Amino acid sequence: IFLTPNSYSIIVGKLLSDGWMEKSSLNSNTRFRFKQSIIRVDYVINSFMVLSHYCSNLPYLVSSLRLGVNHFGIAFNTRYLPCFNDIYDIFYKDKVKVIPFNIYELLTPIALAHWIMGDGAKMNKSLILCTDSFTLQEVITLMNVLKIKFDINSTIHGIKNNRPRIYILNESMPKLITIVKPYILKSLLYKIISPALPTSSLNPHKRGG
Repeated sequence: IFLTPNSYSIIVGKLLSDGWMEKSSLNSNTRFRFKQSIIRVDYVINSFMVLSHYCSNLPYLVSSLRLGVNHFGIAFNTRYLPCFNDIYDIFYKDKVKVIPFNIYELLTPIALAHWIMGDGAKMNKSLILCTDSFTLQEVITLMNVLKIKFDINSTIHGIKNNRPRIYILNESMPKLITIVKPYILKSLLYKIISPALPTSSLNPHKRGG
């Protein structure tokens, strides 16, 4: 069983957001897991349909208790497979998720779109990427890749609270939209498109593999 380039990019994008991986204690193979709030059920189901070849179970409902309130989410996980081992080896160090040394090559437009869908939030007329789980140095690395590879300018928010997040500057939003819009679900387009930047002003972009 092998990962297609499309599946590989989708998993990379999700690992930059809410996805994670686990090693089996029995055979050292790896599985991929993904969870989102129940209001993102369409995104989780869409992701599952693309990756269902690697799964043995359907998505399932999960709940957690926070401040006395039940919060519901939907999740799925793949089987433990050798084809996920290479991704685990570059994304994890001592069981902690890190930014890979070759993130420049890994961050494709598809991966960027899934990063945004998983962990992006609209902020004013721009976008913020919730990179709280990464170190400041790793966040700066991601910002450099966005600039060098896609010419997207960004800055950092949340340093004082030790929660560094990437804030895409408004000037770079038209370029970002052109890059990722073909891969963003219609229900999540609100994360990148505001009333001040209507879809009719965007150039058409064919969906790639």
